[in-house]
Amino acid sequence: MENNNNQIQNKQKVSIDTNSIEGNKEIKPTPKPPKLEDKPFNEFVSEHLIPGIKEALSRKGINIAKLNLTRSQRPVVGGDCWVVYGELSIGRKFWLTFDTDNIKSSKNISLAESDSEPSLLESFLIDERKITLQLIISRLLQRLNGQKWLDPN
Repeated sequence: MENNNNQIQNKQKVSIDTNSIEGNKEIKPTPKPPKLEDKPFNEFVSEHLIPGIKEALSRKGINIAKLNLTRSQRPVVGGDCWVVYGELSIGRKFWLTFDTDNIKSSKNISLAESDSEPSLLESFLIDERKITLQLIISRLLQRLNGQKWLDPN
């Protein structure tokens, strides 16, 4: 028992007060920058999503004629929403819509061949719990590839 008390006392003597070592300065952790997905909607889309889509399509050898964010009518069914509109240099078009100015809001996608209007509005990323920049871009590319717009048949 006495041996245990000596060990406890020795452990207490060994403890170091880091405040005295640092000259009584408190060490504060550096705050982490916000995740891309936590940035305001317009900033996220304009500074990350649109450039990310451009880069991903460029790597596939696809030239983009237009790619922008607007507040406008949803294709096919109407209704005010945020729209990322893309037009490929060969005239094919896509609309990625967000119900609100939140990347986690309901999303839809519409596609149209050259010289035609979209006729179908599809749900986009409805089963995903976590929405990330990479996920949005990869699923958009997956959908465009499903139309055979990215790779030859």
